[in-house]
Amino acid sequence: MHLEVLPTLTIPASELGWRFSRASGPGGQHVNTTDTRVELSWNVSASLAVSESQRLILLSRLGQRLVDGVITVTASEERSQLRNREIAMVKLADVVAGALAPPAPERRATKPTRGSARRRLSAKKQRSTTKQQRRRPRAE
Repeated sequence: MHLEVLPTLTIPASELGWRFSRASGPGGQHVNTTDTRVELSWNVSASLAVSESQRLILLSRLGQRLVDGVITVTASEERSQLRNREIAMVKLADVVAGALAPPAPERRATKPTRGSARRRLSAKKQRSTTKQQRRRPRAE
């Protein structure tokens, strides 16, 4: 089953690696006998599904998550291996799509409005007054 990340990018099933293991958590005796935890791996650096420019973007933006050019996502949220497979595929697609998305425009700093500055200062003054009233009165 191929993984469609974007309309322009589909990862073939032959490039996806699956591993299964026993998951912790709920499931009773069932969890001790079935391998419901799913690890889905994809070798970004050797993939034929991405162009060279996409590969460079993925390698630079996913650098922290890659181990030898391979990205791995895990899913053990559900008791069913099939459902965890679906979740892992969605997670991988989200990670790759997020890495390929264009960067958000940089934030342009603006001055606070006069009203917001006034509200902030009056709130600080009110808080100060509240704390002063909690103090023990002076013994004069």
